[in-house]
Amino acid sequence: MRNLVKVTILILLFFGIVACSDDDSSENSQGTSRLSVKLVDAPGDYDAVFIDVRDVVIKYTGSEEEVSIGDVNAGIYDLLELSGGISVLLVDDELPSGTISQIRLILGDSNSIVVAGQTISLNTPSSQQSGLKIQVNKTLEAGVFYEFILDFDVDHSIVALGNGRYNLKPVIRCATVAESGSIAGNVVPVGIQTLITAANGANEISAYADIVTGNFVLSGVPSGSYTVTFTADESAGLPIVVLDDVVVVNGSIKELGSIDLNP
Repeated sequence: MRNLVKVTILILLFFGIVACSDDDSSENSQGTSRLSVKLVDAPGDYDAVFIDVRDVVIKYTGSEEEVSIGDVNAGIYDLLELSGGISVLLVDDELPSGTISQIRLILGDSNSIVVAGQTISLNTPSSQQSGLKIQVNKTLEAGVFYEFILDFDVDHSIVALGNGRYNLKPVIRCATVAESGSIAGNVVPVGIQTLITAANGANEISAYADIVTGNFVLSGVPSGSYTVTFTADESAGLPIVVLDDVVVVNGSIKELGSIDLNP
């Protein structure tokens, strides 16, 4: 009888271990998530800023291994063209679910800036040659689509060294569409370079309106109440227009309609 009890206990323990093993296996095999990465631009006072994007990789929390997201739309992009709601889709693919600590943007050597019509190579410090590390700390759940927006702050990313030389020390703000909103609208008169800035003390997001259509989009705006300022090029002689208490909700677009800068 005692032997029968022992055998029964051993059998139960065996199946318990197998069950735990199966649970662990299913927990580790968490499925896949869809991830897209878009590049937009916060404005800068240059004729053009060309960035040579080669790859986009991620790092999972607790792992030293880096994973390429998928087929990347590699190329040389003028950041100053990424305004008025225009963005560049760098990658859109499936990858294993889990918590990612960072996205790394791999740049090539063909980075340059155009100042007063002159094209100048952008020097990239050795610390950036292995890629631009953007801290994310986001858990990707299986079956969910995540859209990341990388907002390249040109004005703070270009460092003038003197003697006509410039360094590229990228400052990039990262936001997800589901955890942020956007502000959109149209500026008149068209044909005038107009800077739109949304600020609330904790955040400041800027973009230029499209000079042809007047359309603008501020992407990756965290929820909250903002003061939105419209500043036309000084040569236009138009007053600054300020809208207070513009409320942004995560996952939605705050439409401002047509904003007339004429006094």
